[in-house]
Amino acid sequence: MTQRDVLVAGGKGASLGEMIHAGIPVPPGFVLTAQTFDHVLSSHGAKSEVAARCAQINIEDMNSVEQTSEILQGVIQGISISEEIAAEIYEAFDALHTDVVAVRSSATAEDGVTASWAGELETYLNTPRDQVIEHIKKCWASLFTPRALFYRCEKQLSANEISVAVVIQKMVQSEIAGVAFTVHPVTEDPDQMIIEAVFGLGEALVGGYVTPDSYIVSKKSCAILEIHTGMQKKKLVRGKQGNVWIDLDEEGGRQKLSKMDISTLAELCKKIESHYGFPCDIEWAYHNGRWYMTQSRPITTLKK
Repeated sequence: MTQRDVLVAGGKGASLGEMIHAGIPVPPGFVLTAQTFDHVLSSHGAKSEVAARCAQINIEDMNSVEQTSEILQGVIQGISISEEIAAEIYEAFDALHTDVVAVRSSATAEDGVTASWAGELETYLNTPRDQVIEHIKKCWASLFTPRALFYRCEKQLSANEISVAVVIQKMVQSEIAGVAFTVHPVTEDPDQMIIEAVFGLGEALVGGYVTPDSYIVSKKSCAILEIHTGMQKKKLVRGKQGNVWIDLDEEGGRQKLSKMDISTLAELCKKIESHYGFPCDIEWAYHNGRWYMTQSRPITTLKK
C-alpha cells in the first residue's frame, strides 16, 4: 500500500503504507478499506439515504446540520458487520500479538494539499479486542459529525466523493510523543523545522490539552536553534480501563527530549520530507528507545 492508494486506504492509511515502503518506522497494523465501508452501507440499503440526506443539508442552518448528523450517525452505528468481515478483522487483530490497538479514521479525501481532514474524524486509542468493532463503527460514524459535515460542505465534497477507511495499529505506549513541522508554520522559513513534545500519549498534544516543549531545528544541519520547555501539568497514559490522566509535578517542567534525541528525530523528519518532496506535518511517538511515525501529511497552511 502506497500514497497512490488514498481511495482504498484513505489519506492516513495510504501515507502510513508509503512510509513503510520508504523504510520509516511505523507501528504494525492493517487497514479496513473504504470499499468495506461502502459495501456495508450498500448491503444495508443505507448508501442512498446517506447521499440524499447530505444533499439536503443547509449549512446556514445549524439545526439542519445537527439533525442530519444525529440521524446519519445513528444509521451508521446501528448497522451490523457480517460475521465474515468480523472474522477477518479479529484474525488481523490477533496477528498483531497485542492486547490493545489504536483505531483511526482515514477519509478518502483526507490529507490532500487542498483538503486536510486533520482533526475532523475520530481516533480511539488503547482499544481492546472486544471493542474494536464498536470503535470501527464509531470511526465510520465520525464522517457525519456536525463539524465533519460543515467541513464537507465548505470543501464542496458530495457524499459520493468521500468515504472512510479505518487504520488499526498496534498501540504504542509512548513515554514521549509529539508533532513536527518540517517547515516553520509561522515564519515559513524552509530551513527551520519545529518539533513539539509531551510526556505520555500524543493525543494530549493533538487535542490541545497540554503545553508542549517546542524545539526549532535547522533543517540543513539539524543543529538546535531554540529550546522552549513547556510546563506540562498532566499526561495521558493507558489505565486499567481506557486512557487516564496523571498529574505531573516538577517532572512536567523538565525538557522532554534530549539534544541528541531532538537531532535524531529531526533527521528522521528530514527523510520523510525528502521522500514526499513537500513540507510535512508529522505525528511521532517514542517508546523503549524506538521512534515511531504515526502520521504524515502535507502542511496545508503555508502561503508560499
